[in-house]
Formats: sequence, structure tokens, C-alpha cells
Amino acid sequence: MSTAASGHPHRHDHGHDRGPRDHAPGGDAHGHDHEHGHGHGHHHAPTDFSLRFGLGALLNIVFVAAEAVYGVLGHSLALLADAGHNFGDVMGLLAAWGAASLAKRGPSVRFTYGLGSSSMLAALFNAVALLIITGGVAWEAIRRLLSPEPVGGLVVIAVAAVGILVNGATALMFASGRKGDLNVRAAFQHMLGDALVAAGVVVAGGLILLTRWAWIDPAVSLIVSAVIVWGTWGTLKEALEMVLHAAPAGIDPVAVRGFLGGQPGVETLHDLHIWPLSTTETALTAHLVMPAGHPGDLVLAELCHDLQSRFRIGHATFQIETGVVACTLEPPDTV
Repeated sequence: MSTAASGHPHRHDHGHDRGPRDHAPGGDAHGHDHEHGHGHGHHHAPTDFSLRFGLGALLNIVFVAAEAVYGVLGHSLALLADAGHNFGDVMGLLAAWGAASLAKRGPSVRFTYGLGSSSMLAALFNAVALLIITGGVAWEAIRRLLSPEPVGGLVVIAVAAVGILVNGATALMFASGRKGDLNVRAAFQHMLGDALVAAGVVVAGGLILLTRWAWIDPAVSLIVSAVIVWGTWGTLKEALEMVLHAAPAGIDPVAVRGFLGGQPGVETLHDLHIWPLSTTETALTAHLVMPAGHPGDLVLAELCHDLQSRFRIGHATFQIETGVVACTLEPPDTV
């Protein structure tokens, strides 16, 4: 791909600063204008979510410590095992908290997009950790179905009930932000899953006290595990796709291509790429073939605004070409 000709210097124009500073069309057929339309806001996880990650981690640390103490005093292996499980939750919350904090840092010389992608890694970590932990619970449940063991008494039920309150309250902290941020959604599902597990322990414990049927505990655990896996699988898939720089699930690349190709003056376009910068931000680059030349800054600023409002793409970069230039970065049929 040829570099920009001298007649078309590289311009880094920000959509929110633009005024009607239109440039005259025309120029070298091989000149490339790199128009960066930054008509966007950086939708990082809000500050209150960072605080909620910290508060949720603190609540769960206190609960894990209490659960371990009661497990030792009550000689309950079930409580000690659940304390280990909840310690994994604490690690997940700390990872999400750290990612939310890193995402607010600005770009640097080496990390030119900032560290927002850490939120994608945290979401992936949370989803994988929850599935691994749930798999361990299911494995133990199957073992206990084959060889039932006595279940702890009222102390186990009481501690599990506290677990419902702690995990449920933590999940509620993230309920309002789970639709707009995959990192927040992963934390919400993790805490909600733990609350369901704790609820299953309470229900199973009560039924066992009434019936003395030891198989109820592992049976309920398997049901709860299945519900958690069903709810988490989609988050895992979406987080993995984000890490691999797939277009976000809520954006249709074909629709974006059609929208850009239908703009006045655009004969065709190529080298279109759409990828997530974080769990809340999306970037786009595209080469727009416009034989009449550069349409002017105001036109591109409006195009950036339209991409934000229509597709929630907040960081768009356009390369204007007056003729089709072969690009080695675009494989056949790329959308």
C-alpha cells in the first residue's frame, strides 16, 4: 500500500473539535488521507463500578474468612471447600477491579490505545474461572450421588444463608451496568451464580433435615451447576471473540459496510476493520474510495457522529483514496 503523497498530509482531526473547515477536493490519485474521526466518548466502566468492584471484593474476603473459621470450628469439609470456591470469586472481582482501573488510564507511547483491553481479559478470566469452579462442584456432586455422604447441620445452612446475602448484594451492585459492559456482566453472573449455589445449599439442607435423604444435596448442586453453565457460556464466547478482535456481537459488519458505501461520493470501500478496544469501546478503520477527492472535515465529522449514534462505534479512522489501491492487509471477502 503506497504512503501518503505530499499533496495530502496526514491529518488527525478530532470530530468533537471540528468546524466547517472543508478542504478542496482533488489531489494525487495515490494520495491517502488518514482522517481520524474521534467524535466519541470513551465509555469506560464508570468510577462507581470501580468502587463497587472493591467493595464487592472486601465483602467476599470477610465472608471467606468467616466461612473458613466456621468450617474449622464445625469440622465441616463442605464449608471449607466452599470457602476455597469463594476465594476464587475474590480473585475474579480483584481482576475485574484492576481491569476497570487500568481501562481509565490514557494512551501511552507503547500502549497507544490505552489499557482498555484489560477489561476483555478480566471478563474472559471471570467466565473461565466460573465454569472451572462450577465443573468442580458438578464433579463432586456426581461423586456424592454415587456415594452419598452426611451433610452438615444447621451451621452449614446458616453460613450458606449468609452467602446468599453477600453474593446477592454483590451481584446487585453490578446489575445496572451488565448490559453495557461485558466485564461488569461477567462479575454480575459470577456473583449471581454463587448466590444460586448458596441458595441450593440452603434448600438442600432444609430438605435433608426433613427427609434425611443425603442424595438431595448433590442433585440440587447439579441442577444449579447446569443453570450457571447455561448463563455463562454466552459471556465466555463473547469475551473470547473480543480478545480475538472480532467485531462486537451487537454490531453487524455488513450493515456498517452498506452504510459507509452508501455515503455521497463514496464509489467503493475496502480494508474495513471493526474491533473492540475494551468491553465498552469499538474502533473502526476503512479505506473510502472517493474519486472526487477529500470531502472535507465537516463531512467526515458527521460520518463519525452517525457511526456513533447508529452502531455505537466511537473511534473511527478513514483513509480517503481517489482510486483503488491494493492493500495486503485485506483478505478476500473481508467485512
